[in-house]
Amino acid sequence: MSTYDAIIVGSGPNGLAAAITLAQGGKRVLVLEAKDTLGGGTRTAEITLPGFQHDICSAIHPLGIASPFFRHLPLTNFGLEWIHPPLALAHPFDDGHVAYLNRSIDESAGSMGIDRQAYKKLMAPFVGSWQDILQDILGPFPLMPHHPISLTRFGLQALRSVRGFAETNFTGVQARALFAGLAGHGMLPLEDVTTASIAIVLGMLAHAVGWPIPKGGSQAISNAMAAYFNSLGGEIITGQEVKSLDDLPVSEVVLLDITPRQIVQIAGDRLPSRYRQRLESYRYGPGVCKVDYALSGAIPWKSTDCNRAGTVHLGGSLEEISASERAVWGGEHPERPLVLLAQQSLFDDTRAPGGQHTSWAYSHVPNGSTEDFSEQITAQIERFAPGFRDLILAKHVYTATQMETYNPNYIGGDINGGVQDWRQLFTRPVARWSPYTTPVEGLYICSSSTPPGGGVHGMCGYHAAKSALKSLG
Repeated sequence: MSTYDAIIVGSGPNGLAAAITLAQGGKRVLVLEAKDTLGGGTRTAEITLPGFQHDICSAIHPLGIASPFFRHLPLTNFGLEWIHPPLALAHPFDDGHVAYLNRSIDESAGSMGIDRQAYKKLMAPFVGSWQDILQDILGPFPLMPHHPISLTRFGLQALRSVRGFAETNFTGVQARALFAGLAGHGMLPLEDVTTASIAIVLGMLAHAVGWPIPKGGSQAISNAMAAYFNSLGGEIITGQEVKSLDDLPVSEVVLLDITPRQIVQIAGDRLPSRYRQRLESYRYGPGVCKVDYALSGAIPWKSTDCNRAGTVHLGGSLEEISASERAVWGGEHPERPLVLLAQQSLFDDTRAPGGQHTSWAYSHVPNGSTEDFSEQITAQIERFAPGFRDLILAKHVYTATQMETYNPNYIGGDINGGVQDWRQLFTRPVARWSPYTTPVEGLYICSSSTPPGGGVHGMCGYHAAKSALKSLG
Protein backbone atom coordinates (compact mmCIF):
# COMPACT_ATOMS: atom_id res chain seq x y z
CA MET A 1 0.00 0.00 0.00
CA SER A 2 1.15 3.54 -0.73
CA THR A 3 2.25 5.68 2.20
CA TYR A 4 1.36 8.84 0.25
CA ASP A 5 -0.80 9.61 -2.72
CA ALA A 6 1.78 12.07 -4.03
CA ILE A 7 5.34 13.17 -3.29
CA ILE A 8 6.70 16.51 -4.47
CA VAL A 9 10.47 16.89 -4.83
CA GLY A 10 11.38 20.57 -4.39
CA SER A 11 9.58 23.34 -2.50
CA GLY A 12 9.81 26.24 -4.93
CA PRO A 13 6.61 28.10 -5.83
CA ASN A 14 5.70 25.46 -8.41
CA GLY A 15 6.38 22.56 -6.07
CA LEU A 16 4.23 24.13 -3.38
CA ALA A 17 1.54 24.99 -5.95
CA ALA A 18 1.43 21.34 -7.03
CA ALA A 19 1.29 20.21 -3.42
CA ILE A 20 -1.57 22.59 -2.59
CA THR A 21 -3.56 21.57 -5.68
CA LEU A 22 -3.23 17.88 -4.83
CA ALA A 23 -4.09 18.46 -1.18
CA GLN A 24 -7.15 20.48 -2.23
CA GLY A 25 -8.13 17.36 -4.18
CA GLY A 26 -8.15 15.37 -0.95
CA LYS A 27 -4.82 13.62 -1.51
CA ARG A 28 -2.18 12.86 1.11
CA VAL A 29 0.89 14.78 -0.03
CA LEU A 30 4.53 14.97 1.10
CA VAL A 31 6.97 17.71 0.01
CA LEU A 32 10.70 17.01 0.23
CA GLU A 33 13.18 19.92 0.15
CA ALA A 34 16.97 19.50 0.03
CA LYS A 35 17.73 22.82 1.71
CA ASP A 36 17.06 23.63 5.36
CA THR A 37 14.58 26.34 4.34
CA LEU A 38 11.79 25.94 1.82
CA GLY A 39 11.03 28.30 -1.03
CA GLY A 40 13.36 27.71 -3.99
CA GLY A 41 13.36 31.06 -5.80
CA THR A 42 11.33 32.74 -3.04
CA ARG A 43 13.74 32.89 -0.13
CA THR A 44 14.92 35.79 2.03
CA ALA A 45 18.00 35.86 4.27
CA GLU A 46 20.60 38.04 5.99
CA ILE A 47 23.55 37.73 3.62
CA THR A 48 25.34 41.06 4.08
CA LEU A 49 25.02 42.48 7.61
CA PRO A 50 22.81 41.61 10.59
CA GLY A 51 19.32 43.06 10.24
CA PHE A 52 19.47 43.47 6.44
CA GLN A 53 16.96 41.13 4.80
CA HIS A 54 17.73 40.29 1.16
CA ASP A 55 15.63 38.38 -1.38
CA ILE A 56 17.95 35.73 -2.79
CA CYS A 57 16.24 35.40 -6.17
CA SER A 58 12.76 36.76 -6.93
CA ALA A 59 11.80 40.09 -5.38
CA ILE A 60 8.94 41.77 -7.27
CA HIS A 61 5.79 39.79 -7.97
CA PRO A 62 3.23 40.99 -10.54
CA LEU A 63 2.49 37.37 -11.49
CA GLY A 64 2.41 36.38 -7.83
CA ILE A 65 -0.68 38.49 -7.31
CA ALA A 66 -2.16 38.14 -10.81
CA SER A 67 -1.89 34.47 -11.78
CA PRO A 68 -5.13 32.46 -11.87
CA PHE A 69 -3.66 30.08 -9.30
CA PHE A 70 -2.53 32.63 -6.72
CA ARG A 71 -5.67 34.76 -7.07
CA HIS A 72 -7.73 31.94 -5.56
CA LEU A 73 -5.47 31.14 -2.59
CA PRO A 74 -6.24 32.56 0.87
CA LEU A 75 -2.59 33.44 1.50
CA THR A 76 -3.38 36.70 3.26
CA ASN A 77 -4.97 34.55 5.98
CA PHE A 78 -1.58 32.91 6.45
CA GLY A 79 0.57 36.01 6.86
CA LEU A 80 1.21 37.23 3.31
CA GLU A 81 0.91 41.03 2.99
CA TRP A 82 1.45 42.82 -0.32
CA ILE A 83 3.03 46.29 -0.49
CA HIS A 84 2.39 48.41 -3.59
CA PRO A 85 4.98 51.13 -4.30
CA PRO A 86 3.56 54.31 -5.93
CA LEU A 87 5.34 53.35 -9.17
CA ALA A 88 5.71 49.78 -10.36
CA LEU A 89 8.71 50.65 -12.52
CA ALA A 90 10.99 53.55 -13.34
CA HIS A 91 13.34 53.67 -16.34
CA PRO A 92 15.76 56.63 -16.02
CA PHE A 93 17.84 58.25 -18.76
CA ASP A 94 21.15 60.07 -18.64
CA ASP A 95 19.50 63.49 -19.07
CA GLY A 96 17.39 63.00 -15.92
CA HIS A 97 14.14 62.10 -17.66
CA VAL A 98 12.27 59.00 -16.45
CA ALA A 99 9.68 56.80 -18.13
CA TYR A 100 7.56 55.01 -15.58
CA LEU A 101 4.55 52.75 -15.01
CA ASN A 102 1.91 52.81 -12.32
CA ARG A 103 -1.75 51.78 -12.09
CA SER A 104 -2.87 54.81 -14.15
CA ILE A 105 -2.47 54.41 -17.90
CA ASP A 106 -2.93 58.15 -18.39
CA GLU A 107 -0.28 59.14 -15.88
CA SER A 108 2.16 56.53 -17.14
CA ALA A 109 1.61 57.61 -20.73
CA GLY A 110 2.52 61.15 -19.71
CA SER A 111 6.08 59.97 -19.05
CA MET A 112 6.42 58.64 -22.62
CA GLY A 113 6.98 62.03 -24.28
CA ILE A 114 5.74 62.21 -27.85
CA ASP A 115 4.36 58.65 -27.64
CA ARG A 116 1.77 59.45 -24.99
CA GLN A 117 -1.28 58.82 -27.17
CA ALA A 118 0.27 55.84 -28.94
CA TYR A 119 0.96 54.21 -25.58
CA LYS A 120 -2.59 54.73 -24.30
CA LYS A 121 -4.13 53.41 -27.52
CA LEU A 122 -1.91 50.32 -27.45
CA MET A 123 -2.17 49.32 -23.78
CA ALA A 124 -5.77 50.15 -22.85
CA PRO A 125 -7.33 47.10 -24.61
CA PHE A 126 -4.80 44.74 -23.03
CA VAL A 127 -5.40 46.10 -19.55
CA GLY A 128 -9.15 45.84 -20.08
CA SER A 129 -8.91 42.11 -20.82
CA TRP A 130 -5.88 41.18 -18.69
CA GLN A 131 -7.54 38.26 -16.89
CA ASP A 132 -8.66 36.69 -20.17
CA ILE A 133 -5.17 37.03 -21.64
CA LEU A 134 -3.46 35.51 -18.60
CA GLN A 135 -5.84 32.57 -18.49
CA ASP A 136 -4.90 31.63 -22.04
CA ILE A 137 -1.15 32.26 -21.98
CA LEU A 138 -0.29 30.83 -18.54
CA GLY A 139 -0.73 27.24 -19.50
CA PRO A 140 0.03 24.62 -22.15
CA PHE A 141 -0.15 25.65 -25.79
CA PRO A 142 -3.61 27.26 -26.24
CA LEU A 143 -4.99 25.10 -29.03
CA MET A 144 -8.51 25.96 -27.88
CA PRO A 145 -8.27 29.30 -26.07
CA HIS A 146 -10.98 30.31 -23.63
CA HIS A 147 -10.98 33.88 -24.94
CA PRO A 148 -10.07 33.78 -28.65
CA ILE A 149 -10.83 37.44 -29.38
CA SER A 150 -8.64 38.77 -26.57
CA LEU A 151 -5.89 36.27 -27.37
CA THR A 152 -5.94 37.12 -31.08
CA ARG A 153 -5.68 40.84 -30.35
CA PHE A 154 -2.80 40.12 -28.00
CA GLY A 155 -1.07 37.84 -30.49
CA LEU A 156 -1.16 40.38 -33.32
CA GLN A 157 1.14 42.62 -31.29
CA ALA A 158 2.92 40.06 -29.12
CA LEU A 159 4.22 37.47 -31.58
CA ARG A 160 7.16 39.54 -32.72
CA SER A 161 10.44 40.85 -31.43
CA VAL A 162 10.25 43.66 -28.94
CA ARG A 163 12.66 45.64 -31.08
CA GLY A 164 10.32 45.45 -34.06
CA PHE A 165 7.33 46.08 -31.82
CA ALA A 166 8.85 49.20 -30.22
CA GLU A 167 10.15 50.68 -33.46
CA THR A 168 6.79 50.14 -35.17
CA ASN A 169 4.57 51.54 -32.42
CA PHE A 170 6.70 54.37 -31.03
CA THR A 171 8.92 57.14 -32.32
CA GLY A 172 10.41 58.51 -29.09
CA VAL A 173 13.27 57.29 -26.94
CA GLN A 174 11.30 56.83 -23.71
CA ALA A 175 8.63 54.32 -24.77
CA ARG A 176 11.04 52.29 -26.89
CA ALA A 177 13.53 51.98 -24.04
CA LEU A 178 10.84 51.17 -21.48
CA PHE A 179 9.62 48.19 -23.50
CA ALA A 180 13.20 47.06 -24.09
CA GLY A 181 13.77 46.97 -20.34
CA LEU A 182 10.52 45.06 -19.79
CA ALA A 183 11.53 42.47 -22.38
CA GLY A 184 14.89 42.11 -20.65
CA HIS A 185 13.20 40.00 -17.97
CA GLY A 186 12.94 37.24 -20.57
CA MET A 187 16.75 36.88 -20.82
CA LEU A 188 16.60 36.74 -24.61
CA PRO A 189 18.03 38.82 -27.47
CA LEU A 190 15.57 41.63 -28.13
CA GLU A 191 15.30 40.42 -31.72
CA ASP A 192 13.69 37.12 -30.57
CA VAL A 193 10.08 36.66 -31.61
CA THR A 194 8.77 36.02 -28.08
CA THR A 195 10.17 39.18 -26.46
CA ALA A 196 7.30 41.54 -27.30
CA SER A 197 4.88 39.24 -25.45
CA ILE A 198 7.03 39.41 -22.30
CA ALA A 199 7.12 43.21 -22.41
CA ILE A 200 3.39 43.61 -23.06
CA VAL A 201 2.39 41.25 -20.25
CA LEU A 202 4.62 42.94 -17.68
CA GLY A 203 3.44 46.39 -18.75
CA MET A 204 -0.18 45.27 -18.71
CA LEU A 205 0.15 43.91 -15.18
CA ALA A 206 1.75 47.12 -13.95
CA HIS A 207 -1.56 48.84 -14.71
CA ALA A 208 -3.89 45.97 -13.83
CA VAL A 209 -2.50 44.77 -10.48
CA GLY A 210 0.82 46.57 -9.92
CA TRP A 211 4.23 45.08 -9.21
CA PRO A 212 3.92 44.36 -5.48
CA ILE A 213 6.49 43.50 -2.82
CA PRO A 214 5.81 40.89 -0.11
CA LYS A 215 6.24 42.45 3.32
CA GLY A 216 9.25 40.94 5.02
CA GLY A 217 10.63 39.43 1.82
CA SER A 218 9.79 36.82 -0.79
CA GLN A 219 10.15 34.14 1.88
CA ALA A 220 6.73 35.33 3.08
CA ILE A 221 5.19 33.84 -0.07
CA SER A 222 6.75 30.43 0.60
CA ASN A 223 5.83 30.54 4.27
CA ALA A 224 2.21 31.42 3.53
CA MET A 225 1.91 28.69 0.89
CA ALA A 226 3.45 26.15 3.26
CA ALA A 227 1.14 27.17 6.11
CA TYR A 228 -1.91 26.83 3.87
CA PHE A 229 -0.67 23.47 2.61
CA ASN A 230 -0.18 22.28 6.19
CA SER A 231 -3.73 23.38 7.02
CA LEU A 232 -4.92 21.03 4.26
CA GLY A 233 -3.12 18.14 5.93
CA GLY A 234 0.07 18.28 3.87
CA GLU A 235 3.51 17.37 5.18
CA ILE A 236 6.86 19.08 4.46
CA ILE A 237 10.32 17.75 5.27
CA THR A 238 13.36 20.02 4.74
CA GLY A 239 17.02 19.02 4.66
CA GLN A 240 16.09 15.91 2.65
CA GLU A 241 18.03 15.70 -0.62
CA VAL A 242 16.67 13.23 -3.15
CA LYS A 243 19.42 11.69 -5.27
CA SER A 244 17.37 8.87 -6.74
CA LEU A 245 13.72 7.95 -7.12
CA ASP A 246 14.62 4.87 -5.10
CA ASP A 247 15.16 7.15 -2.08
CA LEU A 248 11.48 8.08 -1.95
CA PRO A 249 8.74 6.56 0.20
CA VAL A 250 6.05 4.60 -1.61
CA SER A 251 3.51 6.80 -3.40
CA GLU A 252 1.09 6.69 -6.28
CA VAL A 253 2.67 9.64 -8.11
CA VAL A 254 5.86 11.73 -7.90
CA LEU A 255 6.13 15.32 -9.12
CA LEU A 256 9.58 16.81 -9.70
CA ASP A 257 10.09 20.56 -9.23
CA ILE A 258 13.48 20.32 -10.92
CA THR A 259 14.93 20.87 -14.41
CA PRO A 260 15.73 18.23 -17.08
CA ARG A 261 19.37 17.84 -16.06
CA GLN A 262 18.44 16.79 -12.51
CA ILE A 263 15.59 14.61 -13.78
CA VAL A 264 18.09 12.58 -15.77
CA GLN A 265 20.28 12.24 -12.69
CA ILE A 266 17.45 11.24 -10.35
CA ALA A 267 15.35 9.04 -12.63
CA GLY A 268 18.32 7.26 -14.21
CA ASP A 269 17.58 4.14 -16.20
CA ARG A 270 13.85 4.36 -15.57
CA LEU A 271 13.63 6.85 -18.43
CA PRO A 272 13.32 5.44 -21.97
CA SER A 273 16.49 6.20 -23.90
CA ARG A 274 14.81 8.44 -26.51
CA TYR A 275 13.06 10.55 -23.86
CA ARG A 276 16.26 10.76 -21.85
CA GLN A 277 18.18 11.99 -24.89
CA ARG A 278 15.59 14.71 -25.46
CA LEU A 279 15.95 15.84 -21.86
CA GLU A 280 19.73 15.91 -22.25
CA SER A 281 19.39 18.19 -25.30
CA TYR A 282 17.24 20.71 -23.38
CA ARG A 283 18.65 24.22 -23.78
CA TYR A 284 19.52 26.51 -20.87
CA GLY A 285 19.84 30.27 -21.31
CA PRO A 286 22.10 33.00 -19.94
CA GLY A 287 22.92 33.18 -16.27
CA VAL A 288 22.75 36.08 -13.87
CA CYS A 289 25.21 37.79 -11.60
CA LYS A 290 23.29 38.92 -8.52
CA VAL A 291 24.40 41.64 -6.08
CA ASP A 292 22.78 42.53 -2.76
CA TYR A 293 23.76 45.80 -1.12
CA ALA A 294 23.48 46.98 2.46
CA LEU A 295 23.28 50.78 2.26
CA SER A 296 23.62 53.59 4.77
CA GLY A 297 20.84 55.55 3.04
CA ALA A 298 18.42 55.63 0.11
CA ILE A 299 19.87 55.52 -3.41
CA PRO A 300 20.53 59.14 -4.57
CA TRP A 301 18.80 59.01 -7.95
CA LYS A 302 19.14 61.95 -10.32
CA SER A 303 15.37 61.93 -10.69
CA THR A 304 13.07 61.83 -7.68
CA ASP A 305 10.59 59.71 -9.67
CA CYS A 306 12.94 56.77 -9.13
CA ASN A 307 12.43 57.14 -5.37
CA ARG A 308 8.76 56.23 -5.89
CA ALA A 309 9.47 52.97 -7.76
CA GLY A 310 9.87 49.48 -6.37
CA THR A 311 11.76 48.43 -9.50
CA VAL A 312 14.23 50.43 -11.60
CA HIS A 313 15.58 49.35 -15.00
CA LEU A 314 19.06 50.67 -15.73
CA GLY A 315 20.18 50.34 -19.31
CA GLY A 316 19.57 53.53 -21.24
CA SER A 317 18.12 53.38 -24.75
CA LEU A 318 16.59 50.54 -26.75
CA GLU A 319 19.76 50.30 -28.80
CA GLU A 320 21.99 50.09 -25.73
CA ILE A 321 19.86 47.43 -24.05
CA SER A 322 19.65 45.46 -27.28
CA ALA A 323 23.43 45.48 -27.66
CA SER A 324 23.88 44.40 -24.04
CA GLU A 325 21.53 41.42 -24.28
CA ARG A 326 22.90 40.37 -27.67
CA ALA A 327 26.45 40.41 -26.26
CA VAL A 328 25.45 38.05 -23.45
CA TRP A 329 24.03 35.58 -25.97
CA GLY A 330 27.31 35.82 -27.84
CA GLY A 331 29.19 34.70 -24.73
CA GLU A 332 30.42 38.20 -23.79
CA HIS A 333 30.15 40.28 -20.62
CA PRO A 334 28.78 43.69 -21.72
CA GLU A 335 30.54 46.79 -20.46
CA ARG A 336 27.21 48.53 -19.81
CA PRO A 337 24.74 45.78 -18.88
CA LEU A 338 21.00 46.00 -18.40
CA VAL A 339 20.59 46.06 -14.61
CA LEU A 340 17.30 45.12 -12.99
CA LEU A 341 17.18 46.72 -9.55
CA ALA A 342 14.70 46.58 -6.66
CA GLN A 343 14.68 48.87 -3.64
CA GLN A 344 12.25 47.15 -1.29
CA SER A 345 13.37 48.91 1.88
CA LEU A 346 11.98 52.24 0.64
CA PHE A 347 8.50 50.78 1.14
CA ASP A 348 9.07 47.97 3.65
CA ASP A 349 10.79 48.99 6.88
CA THR A 350 11.30 45.35 7.91
CA ARG A 351 14.14 44.98 5.39
CA ALA A 352 16.86 47.06 7.10
CA PRO A 353 17.68 48.71 10.44
CA GLY A 354 16.23 52.17 10.95
CA GLY A 355 17.37 54.77 8.42
CA GLN A 356 19.36 52.24 6.39
CA HIS A 357 18.41 50.41 3.22
CA THR A 358 18.86 47.37 1.02
CA SER A 359 19.16 47.12 -2.74
CA TRP A 360 18.74 44.05 -4.94
CA ALA A 361 20.25 44.02 -8.42
CA TYR A 362 21.26 41.60 -11.13
CA SER A 363 22.52 41.54 -14.68
CA HIS A 364 22.62 38.85 -17.34
CA VAL A 365 25.91 37.08 -18.06
CA PRO A 366 26.86 34.09 -20.22
CA ASN A 367 25.69 30.75 -18.89
CA GLY A 368 28.19 29.25 -16.48
CA SER A 369 30.09 32.51 -15.98
CA THR A 370 32.41 32.57 -12.97
CA GLU A 371 33.03 36.32 -13.25
CA ASP A 372 32.23 38.67 -10.39
CA PHE A 373 30.29 41.24 -12.42
CA SER A 374 29.43 43.45 -9.46
CA GLU A 375 31.69 46.34 -10.48
CA GLN A 376 29.87 46.76 -13.80
CA ILE A 377 26.51 46.55 -12.00
CA THR A 378 27.61 49.12 -9.43
CA ALA A 379 28.86 51.41 -12.21
CA GLN A 380 25.48 51.32 -13.94
CA ILE A 381 23.73 52.28 -10.70
CA GLU A 382 26.25 55.08 -10.11
CA ARG A 383 25.60 56.31 -13.66
CA PHE A 384 22.00 57.15 -12.78
CA ALA A 385 22.56 57.80 -9.06
CA PRO A 386 25.86 59.64 -8.49
CA GLY A 387 27.13 59.03 -4.97
CA PHE A 388 25.71 55.50 -4.74
CA ARG A 389 29.12 53.97 -4.03
CA ASP A 390 29.53 56.12 -0.92
CA LEU A 391 26.45 54.49 0.63
CA ILE A 392 27.62 50.89 0.36
CA LEU A 393 28.17 49.35 3.79
CA ALA A 394 28.53 45.80 2.45
CA LYS A 395 27.63 43.75 -0.57
CA HIS A 396 27.09 40.09 -1.36
CA VAL A 397 27.71 38.67 -4.83
CA TYR A 398 26.39 35.51 -6.46
CA THR A 399 28.18 34.74 -9.73
CA ALA A 400 26.25 32.63 -12.24
CA THR A 401 27.94 29.44 -11.08
CA GLN A 402 27.36 30.35 -7.44
CA MET A 403 23.66 30.80 -8.22
CA GLU A 404 23.62 27.17 -9.38
CA THR A 405 25.40 26.08 -6.21
CA TYR A 406 22.76 27.90 -4.17
CA ASN A 407 19.90 26.38 -6.19
CA PRO A 408 20.69 23.42 -8.48
CA ASN A 409 17.68 24.34 -10.64
CA TYR A 410 19.61 27.41 -11.85
CA ILE A 411 21.78 25.56 -14.34
CA GLY A 412 24.72 27.83 -15.21
CA GLY A 413 22.88 30.64 -13.41
CA ASP A 414 19.75 30.38 -15.59
CA ILE A 415 16.93 31.43 -13.22
CA ASN A 416 14.18 30.77 -15.82
CA GLY A 417 14.53 26.99 -15.92
CA GLY A 418 15.67 27.00 -19.54
CA VAL A 419 15.46 29.16 -22.68
CA GLN A 420 11.97 30.61 -23.21
CA ASP A 421 12.14 31.25 -26.94
CA TRP A 422 9.55 30.10 -29.47
CA ARG A 423 11.22 26.70 -29.96
CA GLN A 424 11.11 25.91 -26.26
CA LEU A 425 8.19 27.87 -24.82
CA PHE A 426 5.26 25.46 -25.12
CA THR A 427 7.33 22.34 -25.80
CA ARG A 428 9.38 22.51 -22.62
CA PRO A 429 10.99 20.20 -21.65
CA VAL A 430 10.00 18.03 -24.65
CA ALA A 431 7.09 18.05 -27.09
CA ARG A 432 4.30 15.94 -25.58
CA TRP A 433 0.52 16.29 -25.58
CA SER A 434 0.83 16.90 -21.84
CA PRO A 435 4.31 18.32 -21.18
CA TYR A 436 3.95 17.62 -17.45
CA THR A 437 3.84 13.86 -17.97
CA THR A 438 6.77 11.54 -18.64
CA PRO A 439 6.92 8.06 -20.20
CA VAL A 440 7.38 6.69 -16.65
CA GLU A 441 4.02 5.89 -15.13
CA GLY A 442 3.26 8.09 -12.16
CA LEU A 443 6.21 10.46 -12.75
CA TYR A 444 5.47 14.12 -13.52
CA ILE A 445 7.42 17.36 -13.97
CA CYS A 446 6.12 20.51 -12.25
CA SER A 447 9.06 22.94 -12.51
CA SER A 448 9.54 26.10 -14.60
CA SER A 449 10.98 23.81 -17.27
CA THR A 450 7.34 23.16 -18.21
CA PRO A 451 4.82 25.69 -19.61
CA PRO A 452 4.38 28.56 -19.00
CA GLY A 453 8.00 28.79 -17.82
CA GLY A 454 9.81 31.01 -15.32
CA GLY A 455 8.21 33.40 -12.87
CA VAL A 456 6.50 33.17 -9.49
CA HIS A 457 3.00 32.25 -10.69
CA GLY A 458 2.59 28.62 -9.61
CA MET A 459 0.97 27.66 -12.90
CA CYS A 460 3.53 24.98 -13.83
CA GLY A 461 2.84 23.22 -10.54
CA TYR A 462 -0.90 23.70 -10.84
CA HIS A 463 -1.12 22.19 -14.33
CA ALA A 464 1.17 19.30 -13.42
CA ALA A 465 -0.94 18.51 -10.36
CA LYS A 466 -4.11 18.59 -12.44
CA SER A 467 -2.53 16.03 -14.78
CA ALA A 468 -1.57 13.86 -11.83
CA LEU A 469 -5.06 14.08 -10.30
CA LYS A 470 -6.50 12.51 -13.44
CA SER A 471 -4.43 9.37 -12.86
CA LEU A 472 -5.20 9.39 -9.14
CA GLY A 473 -8.94 9.56 -9.81
